[in-house]
Amino acid sequence: MTEPQIDYAAVFQALPGAVALLTPQLVYVDANEEFLRMVARSREQVISSYLPDDFRDNPDDPAAIVIPNVQASLLRAAESGKRDTLALQRADLEDPDRPGVWDERYWSSINVPILGPDGKVTLLLHRAEEVTELIRARSLALSLQEAMLPAPCAVGRHRAAVRYRPAIDTLNVCGDWYDLVDLPGDRIAVAVGDVVGHGLSAAGVMGQLRSALSAACRAAHGPAQALDVVGLYARSIAGAENTTAATTFIDWETHTITYSSAGHPPPVLLQRDGAVAFLDQATDPPLGARLEHIPRPQATAPFTDGAVLVLYTDGLIERRCEDIDTGLARLAASLAHHQAADPEPLADALLADLLPPGGLTDDTALVVQRL
Repeated sequence: MTEPQIDYAAVFQALPGAVALLTPQLVYVDANEEFLRMVARSREQVISSYLPDDFRDNPDDPAAIVIPNVQASLLRAAESGKRDTLALQRADLEDPDRPGVWDERYWSSINVPILGPDGKVTLLLHRAEEVTELIRARSLALSLQEAMLPAPCAVGRHRAAVRYRPAIDTLNVCGDWYDLVDLPGDRIAVAVGDVVGHGLSAAGVMGQLRSALSAACRAAHGPAQALDVVGLYARSIAGAENTTAATTFIDWETHTITYSSAGHPPPVLLQRDGAVAFLDQATDPPLGARLEHIPRPQATAPFTDGAVLVLYTDGLIERRCEDIDTGLARLAASLAHHQAADPEPLADALLADLLPPGGLTDDTALVVQRL
């Protein structure tokens, strides 16, 4: 039985992504139909053209340097003989029917060297994927999430610093949230939560649960009862399963913090003398995780005037291939180091100390409350 003859030209044209072949001198020698459609050019316009000459960046955007970036990536692949992946790029395309009008576009690309029999690079395979719609969906989700989170402001007579940082290595926003609720007497409730999942669906679930917990805090006798109510409500919402949340009731008359956690990293209390304590004595499974309803636990901790309470989501402390206790110890050390700072600079210092230099792999919400 003879082996079938492979028509590599047909395979190249049938590839699902947009691909082009260039010489090591960056001259186009071939491009599939998807690539030509993507760049809105004919084969005659592309083949034998030199990359920097044929394509140009948006002249109205000073930050448009995509062509030099693509050129540098291709040259790295040609020189090293190894594939080179280009970071997400914004590269606007000029409307062929309206000269001078540029459409905002976003791309992900990879450049792969093709070696000849002598081991030298003979061709460069350039693959580009447009991710504009994903970026727009992310922007919409971020806008929705920001609209559902309370603006930084005083609650009663008490002001907190709040921060929200989205992950950079995903095209979808996650479901982290924070909330501050004014309660009768000299009391407030502070809560954070984290919905499992990404995108608009997670942001929508986040909005429902945040609103429900905000209402429950106003009616409940304590944080455990508030989480009880929201946990029962979460069972009726698709995508709300295994949401984590931590809720604290701060009382300035008794100088106490009453707290309860549904599978969430513990709030941390920094006393005036520099002592750091994690509020981890009332931890229970995430919302909707139990088949049968069991009342949630709560605990109380005293505080001194001038102490600081910090609530956060796991993006602040968790790292891949690292025990969570390492992240908690890093948080405690940062708090002790910056204990004299006011809430706003303290929030910035915590983010600077704790967020990884390469960017977040998970969303992060943070609340810093001076007591």
